[in-house]
Amino acid sequence: MLRPCEGNVRAVKDIRRKVRRAQTIVPFGVGGILDIRGESFVAADTRSWAASADRVESPRLARKLGVQELRSAPVIPSGKAAFASRIGPTYVRFPKWLFCPQCRNMLLWNPGLEVRDRQPVCGRCPGKPQLAPMRFIQVCRAGHMADIDWRRWAHSRSEEHSQRQCQVHRLRFLATPESSGLEALRVVCAVCRAGRNLAGISQKNILVQTGLRCPGTHPWHPEADEADSCEEKPQAVQRGASNVYFPITHSAIDIPAPAGLSEDDASAQRVVNHSFWPLFRDDEGSPISDNVKAVIAAQCDVTENFVEAVRRRYSAEVEPVSFAADSDDDLSIAEWAAFSEPESVTNSRTFSVRRTGLGIDLEESESLRELSACISAVVVADRVREVRALEGFSRYEPSSGDGEEGEGGRVVPVNTQGRASWLPAVETYGEGIFIAVDEERVSAWEQIPSVHEWTRRIERNLGASYKADRLRGKSGPKLLPRFVMLHTLAHHFIRQLSYDSGYNAASLRERVYARSHAPGSDLPPQAGVFIYTAAGDAEGTLGGLVRQGQPPNLAQTLIRLLETAQWCSQDPLCADSTGRSLANLNRAACHACTLLPETCCEIDNSLLDRTLLIGDGDVPGFFRGVLQAALEESAEVVDLS
Repeated sequence: MLRPCEGNVRAVKDIRRKVRRAQTIVPFGVGGILDIRGESFVAADTRSWAASADRVESPRLARKLGVQELRSAPVIPSGKAAFASRIGPTYVRFPKWLFCPQCRNMLLWNPGLEVRDRQPVCGRCPGKPQLAPMRFIQVCRAGHMADIDWRRWAHSRSEEHSQRQCQVHRLRFLATPESSGLEALRVVCAVCRAGRNLAGISQKNILVQTGLRCPGTHPWHPEADEADSCEEKPQAVQRGASNVYFPITHSAIDIPAPAGLSEDDASAQRVVNHSFWPLFRDDEGSPISDNVKAVIAAQCDVTENFVEAVRRRYSAEVEPVSFAADSDDDLSIAEWAAFSEPESVTNSRTFSVRRTGLGIDLEESESLRELSACISAVVVADRVREVRALEGFSRYEPSSGDGEEGEGGRVVPVNTQGRASWLPAVETYGEGIFIAVDEERVSAWEQIPSVHEWTRRIERNLGASYKADRLRGKSGPKLLPRFVMLHTLAHHFIRQLSYDSGYNAASLRERVYARSHAPGSDLPPQAGVFIYTAAGDAEGTLGGLVRQGQPPNLAQTLIRLLETAQWCSQDPLCADSTGRSLANLNRAACHACTLLPETCCEIDNSLLDRTLLIGDGDVPGFFRGVLQAALEESAEVVDLS
C-alpha cells in the first residue's frame, strides 16, 4: 500500500514512491491506476482516508455537489516521521497477478506477502528479479475492475485437459520469438501443459465466451461480501489504456463577498456559504437542527438568533446577497459577475483582480481598432484560488453525466459502500487573464444566418452524443455560436501564451463563460474566457500571465493567435472538416492547430471550430475583420520593403 507525504503523497514502504497531493484528484484519484518503478497500484476509495484529512473551504462547490465538506490528502512529514505515518489515501497493489521476467512463472499476489520497503521479487531466480504486473486486466461499464482469471484463460482452449481435471494451477507467461504481437504471448499451465495465447483478448465479449464474468468488485475490496451483483459483460483492456479510468471532477474559483456590503450582509454571506447551511435551511424542526445552528453560529462568529433570522429571510424568498443567488448547478454566474465587474468585489488573500485594457492608440492601425471594438473588458487576476473536487469515476466508457447506466459508463462514487458526506479535493493558487467580448457585437454576429446554421449542425451532433448531458452542463440548454467561438479562442490563447508567458500549455487552464440560460431567465448574458495557471502552489505563481495581460502585450498576443489560427499543417482536411473527433463534436480543429492537453480543457477537447473564430468563404468568423486588417497591414509592410 502507498500513503501520503510532505507536499506529496508518498509510499510508506518505499521512500522513492511519490505522488503529489494534487495527483490524488487527477490522474491518481480514487480508482486510478498508478504505475511507478515497475510496480502497479490503484487508489482505494475514501474509506481509507484518515479523519485527519485537511478540510478545503469551498462552500459554493460543496453545495453544488451535495456534500457537507471537501477534504484534501494530509501531508506526511519528511524524514523518519514519514515511515511512522499512517494517514492519507491508500494505494493497493493491482493487478495481483505478477510474473517473473526471467523464469516466466506467474504468481497470484496477496497482501500477506507484502514486505515493508520491498518490491515483490521472485524467490526462485538468482538475483531475485522484481516481479512485473500482468499487462491486461478486465473492466466493465458498471465501473468494476479485476484481474483476469488467467487459470481459466489458460485452460479455455484445452481439449485433453479441463480446468476441473487440473487441480494444481501453476501458470507461466511465455514469450515466443517465432511470432510477433499478442500471438507471441502465451499463458501456459505448467502442470497439464494447457495454454492459450493473448491473440484476440481485446475483442468484444471474448471474456464472456471464455466463461469469465464480472465479479462485481473493486481492487480495494477486502472481503467477498462487498461484491455487487453485476450483469455487465467484462472487457479485457491494457492496464494503461485510456478507457480504464474516466475521473469526474468539478472545479470552482474562490469568489469573495461583494464589496460594499453592510456588516450584517457580510455576516449573512458567511452563514449561507457555510457547508452546513443546506442542512440547517431545509431541516427546520429536526432534533439536530439546534446543534447545526450552534455550529454555524460559532464558526461564522454570529449569534444563533442571527442564523435563525437568515433562515427566515430565505423562507420569505428574500436573498441576503446577490452572490448567494446563483443556481446550484451553475457556478459560472458568480464568477462571471466577479470578473466582468471586478470593482464589485473586495480583493482578498485568495482573490485579487484589477481591470486593465488593451492600451491601444486608436490611430495606430486598423487591426488594433477592430480588436478594440471586439473586446469589451480585460481583467488581470494577480491571485486566484481554484478548488477541484473528485466526485467519482467511470470505466470503459465515459459517463453520460447522469450517474446511471446508459450509453456511457456508470458513475462510481468515491465511497463505494455508501453515500459520501465529503469529497476529495485540492486547492491551487495562481494568476490569470480574463477577456470579455462586446455583447452587442457578438449578439449581432450570432444572428447571421450562416453562423446560426453552422452552429445548429454542431448542436445536432451534440444532441446525439453520449456526452450531451455533461457538455450541456457547460454550454447551457442551447449551444450558442459564442460558446464554440470563445472555446476555440481559449485554446488558441493558451497555445500562444505557452510561447509568450513562460508557462507550458499543460500548466494553463480555461474557463469559458458563454453558456445559454433557460428561456425567461433574467440572468445576464455571458461572453468571455478566463485563462489561468493550473499548477501554482500556496505562494502563487511567477507573474507571467499578468504581464502578458497588460498593454501592449495582450493586443500583440491576440493578433498573433488569430494569424496562427488561419492555417494548420493538416489543411485542407482540417479546415474543410464537417465532423472530427469523438461523436463529430469538432469541425476545423485538430491536434496540429487547436487541441490541448486534457488538463487544460474543461470539456474534453470538444465543441471546437476555427471557422467560427476567423471565418471561411461562407461563414464569417467573429474576428474576421481583425484578421483581414492585420493581413492587409502585413502586405503593405512587405510592399514598402
